[in-house]
Amino acid sequence: MFGKIFFWALVLFGTSLVRAQECFLGIGGDDTEMIVSTFQLNESQIATMETLRGELEVGSKGIEDQITKLLAEHPQSKEEDLITMGEKYKALQDQLVQLALQADKKLLETFNARQYERYLELCNEAVRRPIFVTPMVYEKETKD
Repeated sequence: MFGKIFFWALVLFGTSLVRAQECFLGIGGDDTEMIVSTFQLNESQIATMETLRGELEVGSKGIEDQITKLLAEHPQSKEEDLITMGEKYKALQDQLVQLALQADKKLLETFNARQYERYLELCNEAVRRPIFVTPMVYEKETKD
């Protein structure tokens, strides 16, 4: 019996670890200059990143407000209340992750092949699962 419980606990723990291994750029973080320099973003990409940061900030604020309200107002006197609150909290956390994932994906879609290859290399080094997109193809400027 103990072996069966241990096995399922290990399976559940293992699947939660796999999910946490997304390779995020972190455009909602404090150090966007690192992203700019690491991937040598052009002006258009920087503008896109700043727009996405703003959208991410607004979306995150709304979800963070919901989390604050949940923690302050949800009943916590019974075990069932705590389980329900935990499920609601996890759903809100998942929404935050999805917002960040979508913002990163939109920026990655502006990357050229070389920038995206750099991203894949860094994800591989960090043992993280990359966000798959098709890199942008930019026309080369011709000099007359």
